[in-house]
Amino acid sequence: MSEQRRFECTIMRGGSSKAVFFKKDRLPDDAVLRDRIILAAFGSPDVRQIDGLGGSDITTSKVAIIGPPTKEDADIDYLFGQVQINAPEVIWNTNCGNISAAVGPFAIDEGLVEAQEPYTILRINNLSTDKTIIARVPVKGGKAVVQGDYEIPGVPGSGAKIELDYKECIGAATGRLLPTGNVSDILDVPGIGRVEVSIVDIANSVCFVKAEDIGVNGYMSPPEIRGDKELQNKLEAIRNEAAKAMGLISEGDVALEKSPIQPLISFVSQANDYIDYGTGKTIKGEDMDFAARILFNQMPTDSFPITATICISVASQIKGTVVNSIMNENQVGRGAVNFGHARGINHVEVVVNENNGNITVEKALVGRTARRLMDGNVYVRPDVF
Repeated sequence: MSEQRRFECTIMRGGSSKAVFFKKDRLPDDAVLRDRIILAAFGSPDVRQIDGLGGSDITTSKVAIIGPPTKEDADIDYLFGQVQINAPEVIWNTNCGNISAAVGPFAIDEGLVEAQEPYTILRINNLSTDKTIIARVPVKGGKAVVQGDYEIPGVPGSGAKIELDYKECIGAATGRLLPTGNVSDILDVPGIGRVEVSIVDIANSVCFVKAEDIGVNGYMSPPEIRGDKELQNKLEAIRNEAAKAMGLISEGDVALEKSPIQPLISFVSQANDYIDYGTGKTIKGEDMDFAARILFNQMPTDSFPITATICISVASQIKGTVVNSIMNENQVGRGAVNFGHARGINHVEVVVNENNGNITVEKALVGRTARRLMDGNVYVRPDVF
């Protein structure tokens, strides 16, 4: 074969991320060949992804495969993949909440689900985590609405508000809300010592640590974090021990090799003023319940990932967690959480109930926007086949 092959795809922005969307029937069933096609389409592995569609950034090196539902109570199947930039690998066992926001509009516009006005409610079967996300998408004229006045941090302008409820996504990585069975744990981290953490798993698994316990302030910008290799190494060492405590890796394994994404790691601080390094504007402590920074795939993110946004918001409502400990008591149980990240403040509607040690999540809802950017074909080199 000497000619390139083309594959129909769509580029969607979902929240503050972008992904290449494929319909399931446009790709081969063979998973090995499918992944080779996707890696070639993105130009991975290459730090610039110059020979493909990837944007050489973790927020733009993402893929979504959409197909008919394989669960009776679902409306659509959604497989998410994080396309590694420097390695020939697509990681399929995690989810991106921002890209999840684009699944409903894509499915509606492609006629994969029946459009209902003024809102279409979809149950999205996330194959990557085997969990269901409930999406509420505004619709007009049989298509997803794009224009609106809803604004989200990290995205210029505004758009139509899409609501995502993750209340059914407990245990996305481990099957348990508290993977270790504890609201907090003391990890014995080589080279660092004993560190208190909380490991929570809803929508995504995240290990939380207080900024003061690792010797940093909680208001660092992503460029500052990227420039602090000592901090990055410290956080990865903690994440490695958390992965062991969760049962994701065995003693002697290295999380960077065996579980590069799960869990994410976040450091948290009490509310305070700090500067949005992208705009120079002040993000006010009085507008937030606490502040947080996070590393995804060993890199700090500008905007807080939505799956981690859900996780940290739920964690803040569970008595005894690291996140809960930095909030005032009157901030817990009021049905909403506002927390500051590097580029703004995320708002989550969250209701968590505790009864005799039994924790239930009644609501974990966040708003996003999404927009179709391009339809077309991506061309893949013949040597891939």
